[in-house]
Amino acid sequence: MSKPPAWSYSSITLFDQCPKKYYHLRVAKDIKEPDSEAMLYGTAVHTAAEEYVRDGKPIPEQFKYMEPLLQKLIKIGGEKICESKMGIKKVDGRFAPCDFFDKDVWYRGIADLLIIDRNKKEARVIDYKTGKSSRYADPKQLALMAACVFVHYPEIEFVRSGLLFVVCKDFIPVDFTVHNKFDIFAKLDSVLVSRETAYETGVFNPKQNFTCRGWCPVVNCSHWEPKRGS
Repeated sequence: MSKPPAWSYSSITLFDQCPKKYYHLRVAKDIKEPDSEAMLYGTAVHTAAEEYVRDGKPIPEQFKYMEPLLQKLIKIGGEKICESKMGIKKVDGRFAPCDFFDKDVWYRGIADLLIIDRNKKEARVIDYKTGKSSRYADPKQLALMAACVFVHYPEIEFVRSGLLFVVCKDFIPVDFTVHNKFDIFAKLDSVLVSRETAYETGVFNPKQNFTCRGWCPVVNCSHWEPKRGS
């Protein structure tokens, strides 16, 4: 079919969940997933947090609950970069930094908040979450962003990262050292290879998952069934 485009945490997670769903949403683009109330709320929270940390813009009243959490982040020393967009490309089999929209970009990642402290050779990566529970927190996203930091900032030797659940006020920390900076790519190798094969063959097989029960917008699928009670 074709060579796969650059991937991201969200795209590889979608492909792993169901290749067929990925095909319709990301390749053919003949189906659009409607914006849910939770998605719109999350976007608004991210915008409010970014503008408060970067510009000092007052937080809208409905999001005031997260102001104490953001104030703690502001007090951390170092250069603060909101919505830090970073790309990684492969050069002679090795990872190299590149622009987010570089024509040769292999992986794209966005850090909600990146704090670089060159004196300490340390960085912090914060990802805002609006879920009501941190029970199913996935640290793979943090590992990918840490890898980006190590590639783009070779002077950094330690990355302190975390998923900040602003609603339930929970924080899931994960630390990375320069010695294990690329471990995440090895862990994702099988799904990346499967994605590449799907693009080469044009075959994106359906994979049953929890969204099949009425939550998936791809209704022309053998696994799809209506929501219970509907």
